[in-house]
Amino acid sequence: MPYSAVQQEGRILLAIDALNKNQIRSIRDAANAFDVKYSTLKHRVRGRVSRVDSTPNGRKLTTTEESTLVNWVLAADGRGLPPRISTVCEMANLLLSNRLKSAPSIGTKWVQRFINRHKEIKSKYSRRYDYQRALCEDPKIIMDWFQLVQNTIAKYGIVEQDIYNFDETGFSMGMASTAKVITSQVQSRAKAIQPGNREWVTVIEAIGSTGYLLPPLIIFAGKQHQSTWYQHIPDDWVIGVSENGWTNDKLGELWLKEVFEKHTKMRTIGTHRLLILDGHGSHATAAFDHFCTENHIIPLYLPPHSSHFLQPLDVACFGPLKRLYGQRVQTAMQLEINHIDKVDFLAAYQQTRPQAFSLSNICSGFAAAGLVPYKPENVLDELHIQMKTSTPPGSSHSKESSSWTAETPKTTRQLQKQSELIKRLWRQRTHSPPSPISQAVEQVVKGAQRAMQNVLLLEHEVKQLRAANKTQKRKRNTTRTFIAAGGILTGAEGQQRSQEAADLLAGVVDEGGERPRKRAPPRCSNCHQIGHIRSSCTTR
Repeated sequence: MPYSAVQQEGRILLAIDALNKNQIRSIRDAANAFDVKYSTLKHRVRGRVSRVDSTPNGRKLTTTEESTLVNWVLAADGRGLPPRISTVCEMANLLLSNRLKSAPSIGTKWVQRFINRHKEIKSKYSRRYDYQRALCEDPKIIMDWFQLVQNTIAKYGIVEQDIYNFDETGFSMGMASTAKVITSQVQSRAKAIQPGNREWVTVIEAIGSTGYLLPPLIIFAGKQHQSTWYQHIPDDWVIGVSENGWTNDKLGELWLKEVFEKHTKMRTIGTHRLLILDGHGSHATAAFDHFCTENHIIPLYLPPHSSHFLQPLDVACFGPLKRLYGQRVQTAMQLEINHIDKVDFLAAYQQTRPQAFSLSNICSGFAAAGLVPYKPENVLDELHIQMKTSTPPGSSHSKESSSWTAETPKTTRQLQKQSELIKRLWRQRTHSPPSPISQAVEQVVKGAQRAMQNVLLLEHEVKQLRAANKTQKRKRNTTRTFIAAGGILTGAEGQQRSQEAADLLAGVVDEGGERPRKRAPPRCSNCHQIGHIRSSCTTR
């Protein structure tokens, strides 16, 4: 029965010990006495280390040095400072030069092999993480926040259905989202064209713990409201203007009165409503607080730099919203729309908003923030935990019937089945290996497949271009009218004012105040008669 590796190593060590003590004179006698290979024992006596303790060929660092380097990487990562690949190379060269005087530096692929050998570490893209946010991931600060929430709910008898969260988020109208793309292998970097408009838009959104979504307040940069903004938006949406497209104290108060109070007052079950918000300057004014007090609204301000894990909107809604809007902009660029204006933004936002603010996303946001249901551990357990994405299971495809009636193929799948049928019939009749004829059929099939696939892509592009052209044509045919200066308007109010302006303009035309311009007939400069010009005058 063969010995295990541990038993074999033990016998070798006993044989070496017997030789060192002169209990056995020759290596061959020791190998026979302890039942080990003569060549192995001879090499070990001459200084070769065991396989377990040896460094495999190609490794420049010893096992101990690699273990030290792994521990250093893990320690740095635990402090929130995961090292770059270049830093790991530098540390490896330092360990190498410390052991050998004239040691060569490690190779270009050493780090990747080093990572593959040690499953406890891996390479990934890092994300920027604000230092102040890192400081706020203090369990004591987080527990103090949850204690404040619990005490406030108990003090005012607030029920879960009366808990809301609101915040603002900003958009650069023409910025597409960043994503992995498929590009030519000769390109060192993938570049995507962005639309020219970088105008800033702020959107104030609010959600309830039951999944209720309040209408948004959209803040454009400008001083006047335009009628085109209100033609295709819901009646309860609200649009405001500011000089730079940012929110301010006045707009924050208007949102509280015209949106939050208006849409949540009749839904209130208890006596008070809890409003979770951050400490932005427009939320912490005396007028804002006074209105909350008078209307039984309890504003609860999040700890500084903590909204990324304590605020439901940031946790579950704003991320998908930005990504979906960026995808809309990217699609517009593919359709040769090189400028995104306010009307385009409203259309894109109206399409992406339902997906980002779905019932499941809203409820998941409150749950992940530990608010509804009240579970602080949902937040505490996620601190400093690496998110792992499981590999999706492979999709199982049912075996399709092998029977197939010969007909003209209309899709690539039908073409593939038809070609397989032809090749199978050919083999059955000829009983021979693949011939030039079968290879020619294969090439014809490939060409037909490529043509079908190109047609499919072109049809999709034409469909998108037609839809985009229809939208652009509607925009060009729309008359832009200024209907208000400053403040905010709901969608219904904006549509009403637009209709009034259109009716007023139509009334002026009907009354004869302005008639369509008509070109006057020609007048001769010689005889001054109407109907001809000087060159054709008969009196010259």
